[in-house]
Amino acid sequence: MESLSRNKRLDIEELLKDLECYRPKRRGWTWREPAPNLKMGSFSYRDCSKPVEGKSVPLITAHNFENIDPQPQPVITTEIASGRFEDDIRRMRMAAHHGADHIMVIRTAGQSHFDGLIEGSPQGVGGVPVTRKQVRAQRKALDLIEEEVGRPINYHSYISGVAGPEVAVMFAEEGVNGAHQDPQYNVIYRNINMIRSFVDACESKKIIAWAGMAQIDGAHNANATAREAWKVTPELMVQHALNALFSSKAGVLKSDICLSAVPPSATPGPCVYMDLPYAVALRDLFSEYRMRAQMNTKYIESSTRDATVTHVLNMLISKLTGADIQSTITPDEGRNVPWHIYNIEACDTAKQTLIGLDGLMVLVELKHGGPLREKAREIKERAVLFMEEILEAGGYFAAVEQGFFVDSGFYPERGGDGICRMINEGVGAGTVIKRAKDYMAPVTAHYGYNNVSQYDPAAAGDPASLIGGCTFENPEKIIYIDELDETDNVNVRMRENQKYRDGSILRPEMEWLADGVVQVTMFFPAEKRIAEAAAIEAGKRMNLQEVSVISREIMHEAEGTRVEIRGKFPFDIDASGLVIPPEPEIMSDEEIREEIKRRPMSVVCATVGEDEHSVGLREIIDIKHGGIEKYGIKVHYLGTSVPVEKLVDAAIELDAGAILASTIISHDDIHYKNIANIDRIAREKGVRGKLIFVAGGTQLTPEIAVRHGADAGFSRGCKGVHVATFLVKRRGMS
Repeated sequence: MESLSRNKRLDIEELLKDLECYRPKRRGWTWREPAPNLKMGSFSYRDCSKPVEGKSVPLITAHNFENIDPQPQPVITTEIASGRFEDDIRRMRMAAHHGADHIMVIRTAGQSHFDGLIEGSPQGVGGVPVTRKQVRAQRKALDLIEEEVGRPINYHSYISGVAGPEVAVMFAEEGVNGAHQDPQYNVIYRNINMIRSFVDACESKKIIAWAGMAQIDGAHNANATAREAWKVTPELMVQHALNALFSSKAGVLKSDICLSAVPPSATPGPCVYMDLPYAVALRDLFSEYRMRAQMNTKYIESSTRDATVTHVLNMLISKLTGADIQSTITPDEGRNVPWHIYNIEACDTAKQTLIGLDGLMVLVELKHGGPLREKAREIKERAVLFMEEILEAGGYFAAVEQGFFVDSGFYPERGGDGICRMINEGVGAGTVIKRAKDYMAPVTAHYGYNNVSQYDPAAAGDPASLIGGCTFENPEKIIYIDELDETDNVNVRMRENQKYRDGSILRPEMEWLADGVVQVTMFFPAEKRIAEAAAIEAGKRMNLQEVSVISREIMHEAEGTRVEIRGKFPFDIDASGLVIPPEPEIMSDEEIREEIKRRPMSVVCATVGEDEHSVGLREIIDIKHGGIEKYGIKVHYLGTSVPVEKLVDAAIELDAGAILASTIISHDDIHYKNIANIDRIAREKGVRGKLIFVAGGTQLTPEIAVRHGADAGFSRGCKGVHVATFLVKRRGMS
């Protein structure tokens, strides 16, 4: 497949061709390359990584700063979980251009209980079915995307469940770069037999080490399942310690072992005061390992504002204590709506926050005494006592049987409600068989006793040499299985939405191509239950289908409720029939100055009526803001709340060539009434034909402004150069 083109859609059909022949271009995890003392535009940065040289999408405000796009030091994660891998590929491309270089694919619910690899590619429920085809297609896509963006993109999923070793092998074969692997997750959260889980983990971790994958643990799940998340911090430290040391002993480099650290509290609690000591304690005890900063998703609601604030506060902890990987899961995890826009907005939130906090630790430092260190020490002491009690109880398995984990007490307190698992129970119980003395497996990265010397002493360090290399060395031995389900597979799904693939026929989407899903936000002056019912009815009257409420916030119990609905827009839009207005023509600064020098111009401007807003107009006129004054246009500014007749009289008295009227307030369409009155008064005074009349305001629609009598209307995004260009060109027409 050829390289991607920035102005062309990713061709999924082309991508899926010849997958049986595809081989990943690289394996192993890649960290960002630091760029100390980076200079971009007018700024110097201290904590940034190597830029991607204009091959990304800058933050929305970057147009004010020469469109620079500095990249923070931590790897940025986006989690993908729509259930259709072909649409996830498109989302991966968008996320990569917004700063993500760690694409984490969340597996479908229940896959931990599959006893082998899934083949084919059915749609997922609560995630993506991780199949060889899905992994291979997405890694192939990421090979192209990372070339397009200009930096490596790490691909990641989960090595858990009773098929963990098989999944690990497949991941190593297919160039997966990172994985969750933590046997405690299997035991506590998936009820997989303890012995089976830890034996499988030995094999999985050996393969992770061979493939150079970054390994992330699953301790953060205790936060999500605990009654009060901040009370499990001692347990979290213990879970981190058990898996980190286990992984290191199995051969994974400590520099590739990542602790999935989650700030355990949230607002309205004093979360930074509570969470910062825990983060400091983690760094104190686990300084040899990497930190993957997850976010707290336990307490967030369906409000995007709430989720984003939680996200930013959590990243403040990341910045104060250091994070190697920054997750962005909060906005779509809390809302349970894994939509394109929330993945991308979360990436931008992470990038914007971390760049905004660049150099913070040059300016401030964490206190070496006082409550911060005292609380950090207390958490560490509780964790050490927790570990000591595990040893006294007979070890980890015995502790799990006695319900030590996810107990509601703040250790050493006990609520007696921890999760209990029995050593002889759970999925896969009784399936571990002791190896025979002459056991032999002619494969690479195999854990434990492997008597290959009985066949060839030279193979002791290279068992796969007995068979001419296993699939790790000889990928041609991999058996590739394509679709198995005749009714639920990627080819059927793509045939169903084929007409939307070339972009000529459009339908809005949130998750899958042309799914038609839209969201609408509205406010009703009614209590919550009535507002919800009214919002659903409003959605139906908009011709939306399958309308449901996804978020609601009470503004005041008696005064009203903000409601967000989702629904399906059931119509197609033919792009070829759209009337697309041309981009506004802009003259160069030199051209405008030359024209004003040749024919001087003066303008009278004001905010009219009873409107006291001034900022927008000042940005259009003031030289400080790049306004029209910089071109030599003489500006007579009358101020705010200026009667419309006074504005016209001033233009007559000063012999101005143009009137600029700013009108922001839009109640009762007063902005359009003011425009119409200016036009009427100028006509009554016999000067309308001599004056260019320009109206502006954020609530103004340019076409409607012209309909009410203005020569031009300018709204959001307007700059001084737009107005100056219009004035010069309009004058040239007269």
